[in-house]
Amino acid sequence: MKHILPAVLLAGFAFSSGELFSACASAQAIQESFEPHPSTQAPSVRVTLKTLEEWESSLSNWGRWGQNDQRGTLNFITPEKTRQAALLVEDGVTVSLAHFVSEEEAVDSQTFGPTEHWMTSVDPNTGQPRFALDAISFSLHDGQLAHMDALCHYATQRAGKAIIFNGYPQDLNNDGCTGDLAVDDMGPGYVTRGILVDMPLLRGVEWLEPGTPIYVSDLEEWEAFAGVTVGPGDVLLVRGGRWAKRMAEGPWHYGRGGAGLHASVLPWLKAREVALLVGDAVNDVQPSGVEGVNRPVHTMTQVFLGLPLVDNGYLEDVAREAAKRERWEFMISWQITAVPNGTASPFNALATF
Repeated sequence: MKHILPAVLLAGFAFSSGELFSACASAQAIQESFEPHPSTQAPSVRVTLKTLEEWESSLSNWGRWGQNDQRGTLNFITPEKTRQAALLVEDGVTVSLAHFVSEEEAVDSQTFGPTEHWMTSVDPNTGQPRFALDAISFSLHDGQLAHMDALCHYATQRAGKAIIFNGYPQDLNNDGCTGDLAVDDMGPGYVTRGILVDMPLLRGVEWLEPGTPIYVSDLEEWEAFAGVTVGPGDVLLVRGGRWAKRMAEGPWHYGRGGAGLHASVLPWLKAREVALLVGDAVNDVQPSGVEGVNRPVHTMTQVFLGLPLVDNGYLEDVAREAAKRERWEFMISWQITAVPNGTASPFNALATF
């Protein structure tokens, strides 16, 4: 592979620097083996390293919004798009798309660092809180936190240097992404149209089994079923049923075996001009079915399309409300927490019907 490389390559799979920590920790925590879904090798959808290399140019949005752009495809959310989204509100019913961290010791919890919650004003003699004041510490890429990745999160290698979207160098140090495309550069927040793709509903199951790939044909079958068409400036929310499965059967290493989008959807995402992609797991089907790259959707969207991703979105409540109304488009709004030089922001999003 010539170009598509996150920060570290280990055992034939591509990882960002944060993913490397998670992979090592989870390997010690649990031994689960997953194989790529056989359908990913079908000639009609198979993606190779050569395919990805060609897409680096043909799918690139570098320079599309100017040489100083910090927002990527979020630029598709125009004032007019926001006004149109507001008109979708009919019932005034709002549900959250957020999922917060947990102190639970599980394979999908505290994957990139410990979660700690403590009272900050404690009587040294009694050990009891003196005031209702507390603090919390957690990883922005925690396996249970719904979070929007900053565009500085993934990089490609060019001439021995790590390069991020728009051709910027990936300037990383102990203070975070100190150059371009940190999460605090990506705007205060957005309001636009959200479209939910509920694959378990379409397939008549409670959740998709781990490793189930979602293809363009699935997305377009959903469009026909739901009577919607994904278009410029939309937020595409793809439900695989991760949280429903976890509730029924408990946690598992969804980052190794999880339903999600197959890499062959990348040209479709570019053509439809999706502004933000939200999944209830890691967005990529795991394993990816692309030899040598574990998360090609992550890498290609963030580095070349400039399309931010949300991992671990909580899509159970919005799925229930959408099915009740048989209406899978709604107004979606979210605020970006301006973490200085941050690689992500908690996804504090709302869907309003």
